[in-house]
Order: sequence, then structure tokens, then C-alpha cells
Amino acid sequence: MRRLGWMLATALALVLPAGCAPAPSGVPAAAAPSAPGRLPAARQAAKPVVVSYPARGHGDWLVAAGSARTAGRAGPLLRYRVLVETDIRGVGTGAFADAVTRILADPRGWTAGGTLRLRRVGPGQRYDFTIFLATPRTRDRLCGSGADAYTSCRSGDRVVLNVARWIKGVPRYGSALAVYRQYMVNHEVGHRLGHGHERCPGRGAPAPVMQQQTLGLHGCRANAWPYRAGRRYAGRSGAYADPVPPPDRGVRRPG
Repeated sequence: MRRLGWMLATALALVLPAGCAPAPSGVPAAAAPSAPGRLPAARQAAKPVVVSYPARGHGDWLVAAGSARTAGRAGPLLRYRVLVETDIRGVGTGAFADAVTRILADPRGWTAGGTLRLRRVGPGQRYDFTIFLATPRTRDRLCGSGADAYTSCRSGDRVVLNVARWIKGVPRYGSALAVYRQYMVNHEVGHRLGHGHERCPGRGAPAPVMQQQTLGLHGCRANAWPYRAGRRYAGRSGAYADPVPPPDRGVRRPG
């Protein structure tokens, strides 16, 4: 994989999958004997992946490979690429890109209305916008205005996801981290597609995906999707004057 400098538009990188050599043909792989009283290795609990990132990264990037999958059945095709800042450890570039692609291809997502299609492209291919997973202060540099090292943003053709929110979510969200990740992808991509902020339609109702759920739900319930039951779900245009929490200081790698 090749490191990218700050001039992203001309950079390339390769993602090479790691693998294991197969057993010789016709020779079954021998299982290692288990120690008395211990579980076989395959049944032992896997060690959790340790994620770390600095508050301020170097602005170098890994570019995910493209995907053959096109989300949506009709409409103009928008191509996006996915970049992960190299200072982020424990979040695989391919795994993150695949998670983003699954979210954008979901039948509740932005392509549900039949008005556009989305496809992830790889290094050297033409693209319409870029989705970044960035450290908090790199997020500020990419966003240009509204520097807070806490939220995510969209600036022009840059959809910038703050790794701090991808890993930690937000307090009092009222739903799982996986739901918050779906929300942050759909919210920021929604801005790239031309949608502005919206307000909670009423206490107990699902929050519109274009509501700033990171900063508060205002009586609504967490909701990650722009379409519900096959129909576009939205609230009144507008935003709240919610305070932004303090900047994220990063997560150090143990040891």
C-alpha cells in the first residue's frame, strides 16, 4: 500500500490482502494437540482489536480498492472513493470501506428513491466525491470552517468522517454504535447530495437523518435512514443551537 501526500487528487495506493499458504494438495492439515483442560485454539476467544489514533494526524492516506457493486436501480451514477488516514491503527481500510459501501447500498439509504446510483471506485479511477476517515484535527483541516475536532462534516466533494465518532459514537444517543455509524455516513453523504439540516418532527418520532443527531435528539428517537417503509422521511428545514462538546484528544495505543 502506498502512502499518499496531501495532494490527494493525483495520488495512488494499492491495498494488498494478506493471506495464508494452503496445505499441500492431498495432504490434510494436522490439528495441533490441545493441552489437557484447555480449549482448542479455534474455540478460544479472539483478542479484541485495539484501535488508536492521535488527535492530529499527518494527512497521509490509504485508498480502498473499488467495488463491483452499484447501489441503486436508476438515476445518475455518482462514484465515490474511500480514504483512511494512516495514523489510525486498528481500523482496516478495506473493512471500513466495505462498511461504508454496505450502508450506502442499503434499501433504506439514499438510492431507495430511484433517483441516483452510487459506486465505490479505487485508486486511479474517476470519482465524484471522497469519503475520508480522519483524525480529529485532520478533520478540521479538511472541513475548512467550523473547526471543532469533534463532529464530522461535508466540504465540497469531501465527506469527512471523524474517527473519534466512528469509534466512540456519542453519549445519550439511545441506540447501538452500529446505528450511529449508519447515521453519520448517511447524514454527511446526504449533505453531498444537496440536503440541508432538518428538525425533529415531534417527541417520540424517529429523528430525520439530516437532523444533527450527534449534538442532540430533541425528543426524537435515533434514526439512521433517509427512507422508512419505502418513503422519504424528513423533518422541517432548520437546525438547533446545540453546543459542541470539547475537541477529541485521540486514543493512545496501550504500551
